[in-house]
Amino acid sequence: MAISVKEAINLIQERTKVVNYELIPIENSLGRICAQELFATHFLPRFNNSAMDGYAVNTKDAGKEVKVIDTIFAGSKIEPEIDEGSCVKIMTGARVPDSANAIVPIENVEITSDKKIKLPNDIKPNAHIRFIGEDIKNGELILETGEEINFAKITLLASQGITHIQAYKKPKIAIFASGEELKLHHEDVEDYQIYNSNTPTLLSRAEELGCDVSFAGSANDSIESIKEHILNALDADLIVTSGGISVGDADFTKEAFDELGFETIFNGIIIKPGKPTVFGKIKDTFILNLPGNPLASSLIFEIFGKILLQVLSGNKQIHHNYIETIISEDLSNKKGRITIIPGFFDGSSFTPSIKRSPGMVSVLSKCNSLIALDDSVETLNKDDKVKILPIDWKFFTKEEKDFLTS
Repeated sequence: MAISVKEAINLIQERTKVVNYELIPIENSLGRICAQELFATHFLPRFNNSAMDGYAVNTKDAGKEVKVIDTIFAGSKIEPEIDEGSCVKIMTGARVPDSANAIVPIENVEITSDKKIKLPNDIKPNAHIRFIGEDIKNGELILETGEEINFAKITLLASQGITHIQAYKKPKIAIFASGEELKLHHEDVEDYQIYNSNTPTLLSRAEELGCDVSFAGSANDSIESIKEHILNALDADLIVTSGGISVGDADFTKEAFDELGFETIFNGIIIKPGKPTVFGKIKDTFILNLPGNPLASSLIFEIFGKILLQVLSGNKQIHHNYIETIISEDLSNKKGRITIIPGFFDGSSFTPSIKRSPGMVSVLSKCNSLIALDDSVETLNKDDKVKILPIDWKFFTKEEKDFLTS
């Protein structure tokens, strides 16, 4: 029995488990999901340092002529004592002596001789000093479990001298094709056959989303052949298939899964396109069987498959986020089921795709986003607000949001 979109999403999030983790160098962690809490082991800055090339001074000497007694370079250990009437030339990043309470930039002083300068009248205490720990405090949480690592997170890790981290393994995804009427793009095709576009689509999309993807091959129209391909793929975290193979009244795909102990988590979603979507598992391997129609298969993967991959990867951001914009033209819809509408977002408005038949292949090549219409929506008028979900990039959040346009 088909279930609601919300029920399907909840079951995916509740029943799917995170994969194991591994220890990796931070240089290899880009795009991976952190599997541990990491805390700062050093203050940043580690000491009070100068934000400018200038002079370390005491504000009580403002407006006076003072003697330059030394020069401090970045990385130098020296810490001269600054008495009344004296100062120290200092470079950016150099340690500021405790006896100084401000830095005056070079361009703000008047050089009166080789060893003397005239200070400006207005010197604010603590000016141009970067204080210990103002960026990061020792013991501060810098990376949480479930955070995706980007270049900025690697910057944080490197600043603390962290060389390796625990990261969740990339979800291992296996994809196989079935049906003798379907041929892969590198095979010859007869008049009564068609090229299988779903398999390359799912392979490339899963890889694009950061998974370790493998192609398990093409099964023949027999239970034994399909079972062989399923068994070959059971070392994966997730098997993704599309469509079913029917000869007469027999659905060999379903029979093959059932004979291998398939546990159904849900069978069908009240949505269009893509109602015949099945999710379940065999032992520890999850199975997502998508509709056979190419556009329906891709759109369902964008709504449900991406959430599944977010959970499997250990990412704490598992809820669809959205961008609120306006629709560029009137849109009519047959209400009764949640409806996915692909289209193009140009930064200021969303234009629905003219073509959106479930069996079409070309649609998403011209789209970068979609909207999901609530089952009560019959009409959207030009300039009505809509919530778009991106296709070209991931956009998730920790907080659950209602992404349906109503």
